[in-house]
Amino acid sequence: MGREKYGLCKIHLSVQAPFDGRSSFPRRIRLCKTAIPVLLCMLSPAAAVVAAVRAAAGSRPAVRCAHARLLKEGLALHPPAPSLLVSAYAKCRLLPDARQLFDESPQRDLHLYSSLLAAISNSDSPALVLPLLRRMLSVDALQPDHFVLASIASASARLRSLSLGKQVHGHFVASPYSGDNVVKSSLIDMYCKCGVPEEARKVFDSMTAKNNIMWTALVSGYASNGYTDEALQLFRSMPGRGLFTWTALISGFVKAGESVRAVELFVDMRRDGVTIDDAFLLSAITGGAADLAALVLGRQLHGLSMRLGFLSSMMVGNALVDMYSKCSDIHSAREVFEEITVCDIISWTTMIVGEAQHGRAEDAFALYDRMVLAGVKPNEVTFVGLIYACSHAGLVQKGRQLFDSVKQEYGINPGLQLYTCYIDLLSRSGYLSEAEELITRMPYEPDEAVWGSLLSACKKHNNAEMSIRVADNLLELRLKYPSTYVLLSNVYAVNGKWGSVDTVRKLMANTKILKEPGYSRIDVGRESRLFHAGEVPFDVREEILAFLDELVVEMRQRGYVPDTSSVMHDLEEHEKEHHLFLHSERLAVAFGILKSPPGSVIRVVKNLRVCGDCHTVMKLMSEIFQRKISVRDASRFHHFEDGKCSCSDFW
Repeated sequence: MGREKYGLCKIHLSVQAPFDGRSSFPRRIRLCKTAIPVLLCMLSPAAAVVAAVRAAAGSRPAVRCAHARLLKEGLALHPPAPSLLVSAYAKCRLLPDARQLFDESPQRDLHLYSSLLAAISNSDSPALVLPLLRRMLSVDALQPDHFVLASIASASARLRSLSLGKQVHGHFVASPYSGDNVVKSSLIDMYCKCGVPEEARKVFDSMTAKNNIMWTALVSGYASNGYTDEALQLFRSMPGRGLFTWTALISGFVKAGESVRAVELFVDMRRDGVTIDDAFLLSAITGGAADLAALVLGRQLHGLSMRLGFLSSMMVGNALVDMYSKCSDIHSAREVFEEITVCDIISWTTMIVGEAQHGRAEDAFALYDRMVLAGVKPNEVTFVGLIYACSHAGLVQKGRQLFDSVKQEYGINPGLQLYTCYIDLLSRSGYLSEAEELITRMPYEPDEAVWGSLLSACKKHNNAEMSIRVADNLLELRLKYPSTYVLLSNVYAVNGKWGSVDTVRKLMANTKILKEPGYSRIDVGRESRLFHAGEVPFDVREEILAFLDELVVEMRQRGYVPDTSSVMHDLEEHEKEHHLFLHSERLAVAFGILKSPPGSVIRVVKNLRVCGDCHTVMKLMSEIFQRKISVRDASRFHHFEDGKCSCSDFW
C-alpha cells in the first residue's frame, strides 16, 4: 500500500525561495505528480516557475509538460519562465520550440536573448546568432552583456569567422565587462579556431587568473594550427599537466601533421605515468599511426586499447578502422568494424571509404545498403566514398544513380568535393564532353583538382583538342601542385606547343615551385627505410642495383616495354628509362623482396601517385617472386598478387 497507492515518483525540486515568512522550504522534496499544481499554488510565482522547469530534468516530454502546466496556471510569461524554458528546450535539442517561445514573448529582455543566443551558438546552426543579434540591437535596443558576448564569441569560433570575432572583441574591450574571464576564455577559443593563436595569447596574457582549461585551450590552439614549438614551450611552462592537457597537445600535433612527434610525446606521457581514462587520446594517437601508415605501431595501440578496456568505445573503434585501412590491412579494418557494437555515420563512412580506396567497390556498395537498412542517413562524405569506388571501377551508371540520389533522396546539396569525384568518374570512363559540360554547369568555380582530373583523362584518352582547351583553363589558375605543372608541360609537349611549355617552365620558376621529389617508405621487421627517387642508399646500393638489372632482363623476356609517357619530354629515351628504373617505389619493393621473410606481405607507402610503368613492374614482380605487394600512393591502394592488381588497371 504505500507508494503505489498514492502514485509517488522520484521527482526532485531544488527550491531556494522561502515557503513563508518564518521557515524555509526544504531544498529537496519527494513529490507525487498530482502534488505539483498544489505546490505551484503555495510558492511565489518566480519560485513556482523555477520549480516546474527544474522538475522537467532535461526530458523532452517533461519540458513540454512543464510548459503546458505553466500556461495553464498563467505563469508561462512570468519572469524568469521564458528564459528558463528557452534554456530547457535548447538542452533537449528542441531549438524550434525555443525560438517559437522567444518570438511569442511580449517582452524580450537580456536574460531571454542570452538564453537563446547561448542555445544557438551551441547548435548545428550557429550562423543564426547574427540576425538575432541584429534584432536585439535594433528592434529591442538592448546592449549585450558578458553572457551575450561570450555566446557570440563561441558562435564566431564555430563559424571560423575571424571578422565577427574581432568585432566582439572590440565591443568587449569597450564594455563595462572588459575584465570578465568567461568572455576572455571564449575569445581565446575563437582566435585559436580561426587560426591566429598569437592573438589568443594576447588575450591569455591579459587574464589575472588562469585556470587549467585556459592553459589547455591555448596549448591546443598553438599545436593544431602548426605552431608546434610554441605549443610545446607553453606546455612545459604550465603549472600542472594532466591527461586533458596531454591530450590537447598530442591531438594538436596529429592535426598539424606532426604525427611522428605526437607519437614521441605519447611515449613521454606513458613514461610519466599519466593514467589514460579517456578514449579521445587513444583515438587521436591512433589517427597519428594512420597518417604514418605505421601498421606495427597501430597494432600496438590496438592492444593497448584492449588492455585499457576501450575497445567498446565507438570513437576508438572508428579510429582503428581508419588506421588499418590506411595501413593497407583492409581485412583487419573490417574485423574491427564488425565488432563495433553501435555504428554511427562516421563508422559506416570510414569503412565504406576504406573499401573504396582498396578497390573493393562491391563491398563498399554492400556496406552502404546495410547502412541504409540500419536507418543511418548517409552524408556527403559517404557519397564521396561511394562515387570514388565507382570511379576506380569504371561503374559509370552506378555513379550516376548515386549522384542523383544525393539531392533527390537525401536533400543534400553536393559540395565541390563530390562534384570533383563525379567529374573524375566521367572523365576516367571516357565521357569527356559530359564531364566538361558538368564543369560549366556546376554551382562552383572549378579549381585545380577539377581541371587537372579532366586534363589527365584527356591525355589518357588521346583527346588532343580538348586537352589543349583544358590545359589553357588550368594555366589561368594559380596552381599549387608541382604534379599539375608537370602534367601541363607534358600535354603541351605531346601536342607540339613548345611556347606553352616554356610558359609553364617560367611559371614554375617565378613561383618557386619545384617538382616534388618522390619517396617511398617500407618497414621490414624493426627497420624502417625511406627511398628517394634516383637515390639508392650506399649500404644496399650494389645489392639493389644488381637485383633490378636481373629483374629488367626477366621482365623483357616476358614482354615488358618501358612506358616513358609520364617522364618529362625533354629527355632522351634512354634517360627516361633510367629515370623510371630508379623510381622510389621500385627501390622500396626491391629492398622488401631482398630483406623480408619469404611469403610476408610487402607494404610500401609512396607520397605521389604510382606511374603507369611502375604499376606494370609491380604486377610482374608479384608474379615473378610470388609475393603479395601492397602500395599506398597519394590516390589509393594497389594490391598486387599473381601478376594482377586490385584496381584492375583502372586507376
